[in-house]
Amino acid sequence: MNNDIKNRITSLTQELNQHNHSYYVLNKPTISDYAYDALMHELMKLEKEHPEFKDPDSPTQRVGSDLSNDFEQITHQYPMLSLGNTYSEGEIADFYQRVSRAIGDNIEYVCELKYDGTSISLTYENGRLKHAVTRGDGEKGDDVTANVKTIKSIPLHLKGDYPANFEIRGEIFMPLAEFIKTNQLRVAEGEAPFANARNAAAGSLKMKKSAEMAKRRLDCFLYYLLGPDLPGNLHSQNLEQARSWGFKIPEHYKICTSLPEIYTFINHWDKERHKLPFEIDGIVIKVNNIHLQNELGYTAKTPRWAISYKFKAEEARTQLLSVDYQVGRSGRITPVANLEPVQLAGTTVKRASLHNADIIAQLDLHENDWVYVEKGGEIIPKITRVEVSARHPMSAPVQFISHCPQCNTPLIRPEGEAAHLCPNDKACPPQLKGKIEHFVSRKALDIDSFGEQVVDLLFEKGLVKDVSDIYDLSYDKLIGINRVSDDEENKRLFSFKEKSTQNLLDGIAQSKNAPYANVLFGLGIKHVGATVAKTLTKEFNTIDKLSQAKLEQLTTLDDIGPKVAQSVIDYFADTDHRALVERLKAAGLNFKSEAPTQSSEKFKDQSFVISGTFSAFSRDELKKIIERNGGKNISGVSTKTSYLVAGENTGPAKLAKAEKLKVKIISESDFIELLER
Repeated sequence: MNNDIKNRITSLTQELNQHNHSYYVLNKPTISDYAYDALMHELMKLEKEHPEFKDPDSPTQRVGSDLSNDFEQITHQYPMLSLGNTYSEGEIADFYQRVSRAIGDNIEYVCELKYDGTSISLTYENGRLKHAVTRGDGEKGDDVTANVKTIKSIPLHLKGDYPANFEIRGEIFMPLAEFIKTNQLRVAEGEAPFANARNAAAGSLKMKKSAEMAKRRLDCFLYYLLGPDLPGNLHSQNLEQARSWGFKIPEHYKICTSLPEIYTFINHWDKERHKLPFEIDGIVIKVNNIHLQNELGYTAKTPRWAISYKFKAEEARTQLLSVDYQVGRSGRITPVANLEPVQLAGTTVKRASLHNADIIAQLDLHENDWVYVEKGGEIIPKITRVEVSARHPMSAPVQFISHCPQCNTPLIRPEGEAAHLCPNDKACPPQLKGKIEHFVSRKALDIDSFGEQVVDLLFEKGLVKDVSDIYDLSYDKLIGINRVSDDEENKRLFSFKEKSTQNLLDGIAQSKNAPYANVLFGLGIKHVGATVAKTLTKEFNTIDKLSQAKLEQLTTLDDIGPKVAQSVIDYFADTDHRALVERLKAAGLNFKSEAPTQSSEKFKDQSFVISGTFSAFSRDELKKIIERNGGKNISGVSTKTSYLVAGENTGPAKLAKAEKLKVKIISESDFIELLER
């Protein structure tokens, strides 16, 4: 009897999984809704009566759970970087030429639609979905596996000949028909409608109860494969293989070998996009060859082998009411236009950035002008032009301010820069608060419960004037203090109660375990981003060594130019900065990292460029061997390069440059011989 039940559960599971694939991935239903529901109800009943036979990837998981999800964070095995955006054919041509200069001509590109949803990374082990993670900050994201399992176009179990471990990335989106239906339902229930389908998808994915998310019929296209054992060396080939495993891979992509072909694809979908049952906001262009992608590599934020073209944004006409001036963490003054509210791309726009004094002058902006606004990249509103014919004849030009709106210090404009700055970095309130907000942010000290509102409150009460004061906070100082938010539309009281007080203190205590690179980034040294901080802490494994570094020592490091180097030197030349570091040391923060284990000094004072693919080692393994033997890895061939280690598919541009500069080019076997001498 039990065997019969087990076999029936297995049969129903397989049948329903096949129907789901036919309906949601292939768009070819093979059964009526009524018959499908009958099979589903039978399976649910059997699983409830005999849970011991339930498959962990049963199609009944698609309905979700009524239990609340607390999203934990997972570190991405491969960073989820954003793509660089372009808005003109000229910028596409620049990208095309950069790639050609780096790796040669006759390159294949894959042009794809840019889906307007929310990014997701899916990890599969032995054919089963292990976890689904949002982009987050690119290094780690939220584990939304329970919610993603309710999306029926995402397979829980694969078919065919798939790798044992891999990651596949894509975009979760809400189809337009479902978006309309969802908003109609929200309005009927007295809730505010979603502004656009992208917001609807992102909001749904973070719902606390997966059963509620399951009611919103989200969909997902997958478009990039990652892992140590990919089926092929072409991105397009990997897409088709992934399709055979059961993934919903987009149909609308094209392999192009020339700029005119890329332009044709862009222009076609700029016209045809409105006929699609989902929203797109541009085109993505990727180098097809995976080896060449690795050769081109990455910047700190974006891959060099891919770029996105954004379609022209929607535009709206409205009237300028006034101009405010915001002060940033670095003292940068940003003018912001206050506008008569206007609908644009599904949202109400009230403010728009004017960037700097030059932009105001170029627009010839006058008081009360009628202006046209668009969303730059469809995210940040900006004024693009003025309707001069509608201007009042007595209207005065908008004059950029001469003094800081917060501390009244005369502004400066450094030579060669577009922005005006407030130089009062040690007393201007927005700059002081901005430094604290940066210090506690996720990529720096990542202090839980320390948001902008808390910074405002503690600064206002005089409890935190600089970042070292954070470590003097105590339960008695915090409990009971409160403030009302300045948000005119949503005034609310924030108060430190027992739980919020303890949460903040726990977060502060935990921050003392943050890596040295995070602490250095948190100091907010000009031009020292998260990637540069990692480079500096790798070379100077204590803050004392870094504070004494000379210009020539700093500029020999990969990705550290004279501007960054001088900024580091200037920071530590300031007695207040040195005193701040000492207070943070006394508080117990981590200002050192373990020096890399060195097995020899065989490669001392030698620098290597690794290019191409290898049989005995991976690129990362080669780099570690070089470092363990006292050598240095650099990204580009220059007069400072000792060796170019050239594997298969080494970029022709690197080879040519090495030959021109008479840099020694060695193979993998040459490198091994060099190592064993």
